[in-house]
Amino acid sequence: MKRPPVHGSRRHVGAAIGAAALALSLVAVPVFAIGGDLSQPVDFLHNNLADAPVPGAVYGTAPAAKVGSPICTTPVSNAKNVNTDCEGTGPHNESSIAVNPLHPNNIIGGLNDYQLGLNPGGHVTETTLSRAHVSMDGGKSWTTYPLNDTSTYQATGDPAVAFDAAGNAYYATLGFRFVGPGNAQSPDVLVHTSTDGGVHWSQARVAAGSGVFTSVGDLLDKEYIAAWGDSNAIVTFGDFRQAQKGSFVSAKIYATVTHDAGMTWSTPAVISGSLDEAFVATPTVTADGRVFVSFMNTTDLTTGRDDYMAVEVNPTTGRRIAGPFTVSHVIDGFTDYPIALGRQTYQDSTFRTWAAGNIAADPKDPAHLAVVFSDMRNSTLPAPTNPYAATTNSDIIVSQSTDHGRTWSAATALTLSGDQFMPWAAFDANGMLRIGFFDRSYDSANHEYGYTLATATDATATAFSFSQVTTALSNPTKNDRWFSGATLDTSFPHPSSFIGDYSNIAALPGGGVVAYWTDMRNSVTFAGRTGAGEDGYFGAMP
Repeated sequence: MKRPPVHGSRRHVGAAIGAAALALSLVAVPVFAIGGDLSQPVDFLHNNLADAPVPGAVYGTAPAAKVGSPICTTPVSNAKNVNTDCEGTGPHNESSIAVNPLHPNNIIGGLNDYQLGLNPGGHVTETTLSRAHVSMDGGKSWTTYPLNDTSTYQATGDPAVAFDAAGNAYYATLGFRFVGPGNAQSPDVLVHTSTDGGVHWSQARVAAGSGVFTSVGDLLDKEYIAAWGDSNAIVTFGDFRQAQKGSFVSAKIYATVTHDAGMTWSTPAVISGSLDEAFVATPTVTADGRVFVSFMNTTDLTTGRDDYMAVEVNPTTGRRIAGPFTVSHVIDGFTDYPIALGRQTYQDSTFRTWAAGNIAADPKDPAHLAVVFSDMRNSTLPAPTNPYAATTNSDIIVSQSTDHGRTWSAATALTLSGDQFMPWAAFDANGMLRIGFFDRSYDSANHEYGYTLATATDATATAFSFSQVTTALSNPTKNDRWFSGATLDTSFPHPSSFIGDYSNIAALPGGGVVAYWTDMRNSVTFAGRTGAGEDGYFGAMP
């Protein structure tokens, strides 16, 4: 989920929701239907095909697929960075990754997958069904598997993947159905489960949305998953309650658990307590089997700034048993970022961003937790509204607890030059905190990004070393083939408006980590225009 824009004195749930944008991307969508989110993978105004206007685009039927049958496989590569996509044309973003603890060479990646087609008449079709990108050789090659034979949903998105200790794999998504050219039913939360490393999958609906984007109902968003033991998993998600015409009522975090590898799930329960501006939850499990969830809550409605919060939930029932506890105040308000297309962004950019990160648990010390996020505390504030008049300095922020989440350390910034954003934390097998993030410090102009891994230099995680994971940089400020709906400055044609809202790292059982991020190094041509692609890239680091 993208943090919502202001709606009166509160935030409007028609929020720039990542998967919602994904699902409605090629339909003639009025702005109200997706909260002003203009993220479209194909820009029809500039594809050089006069006979393919937006009304002529068709949200198509998914390509034929059979669960357990591979769609395609990438060549084996020993490169430091490996593209996990083998389907060809179409962007990929919002990457999640998990490693099988019983077979560490078995790795599963989840992505927003966009399947695009162009027929001889110049008309575009699209499906956006997430796939499982599966490696059995430690990331050297990747096979794409479908999650369904025939999906009852027309789109899925916001992927999240996990393995439990017994090797069962879980793949959570949101599921969408359309109710016309400008609206969709509020999505359901789905979890797919695999017992063979990601080849075959079964699906369960664990929570149901109600209403449509523009009506009374419950709009579910940004689910995430963690798993532990034999056949145990927890899914957390946001529930945005809407009134007439989709107006905002409240935002709460829910959780549901399974203890039979996804066959049955508990009734979702509110875990955010009395807080009602809560969003973007992530769960983690400690070495002694306790479950904690982090989320953000808008506590200052005047500035729009949030607090990061943490709760402990019962691993058996998924219900809250302690908290919410305040982790840190977040400098991410209305005037802390420049604005493009109605969303927060960075210097010379239009891609949307936010402060969200995640919570991670130390396998060596069950009481030790860390929450990471990014914010603008070290940037010049207030930020100019125009991103092309701004100089931004977003930093990765870390706060830690050594008493099972009851109290948290003062937030510490990883001070690198330029912008760092969309972090993800994991403790490695040795109990050292690792953080992966998009990093513009490699470019003095603060335009291009690489992907960086920060490693704590001691068990207290108060100092870090930095390693570049990427072997090439990506430039979201111009020449994106996919999400380039508006050129706001002629020096930056076709800027990216969407590179996803998160990326992931995961710990390897024997030490080290794997990273998975949205990469724009490759050029792609579609419908007569060439530009940077968006691919899911993989890398392993010691």
